[in-house]
Amino acid sequence: MNDTQSQLQLFSPEPTLTEHDYRMRGALTELTLRNENRIYARTAGVSQRKRAADWQPGYLNRRTGEVARSCYADGRPAPVHILDGLPETWVRERDAMGRVIAADPEIVSGFIRNGQFYTREQAARAAAH
Repeated sequence: MNDTQSQLQLFSPEPTLTEHDYRMRGALTELTLRNENRIYARTAGVSQRKRAADWQPGYLNRRTGEVARSCYADGRPAPVHILDGLPETWVRERDAMGRVIAADPEIVSGFIRNGQFYTREQAARAAAH
C-alpha cells in the first residue's frame, strides 16, 4: 500500500459492514440466526419444533446472566428468534430504519422453559431424552 492509499484509508468513512464482518467481530446477526436454524434443522433446537412444547425462543447475555424472551420491536412475544425486541443495552447496531442488525457477542440464542435458559444444543439434547 502506498502513502496515498494509506492517507485515503485514514480519512475515508468506515465502509458498510457485511454479515461476515459482524461474525468476525463476534456479533449476533440475522445471518447467525439463519445459520443456527440450518445447523439445528433436524433437531429440537429450532423454534418450529418447540412451538408445541412449553419452550419459548429467547436469548442469554453471557456477561450478565440476564435472559430475555424473543420479542417483536413493540414488545409482543415472537414465536421465533428475532433481534428487534432485544434489550437496548444488548444491541450493538441498528440500521437506518431502526431495526437491530447486530447484537453484542455475549448474546446467545436458545430457549426459555420454566424460567430456565437452554442453548439450542441443550434444548435439542433435552428433547432427545
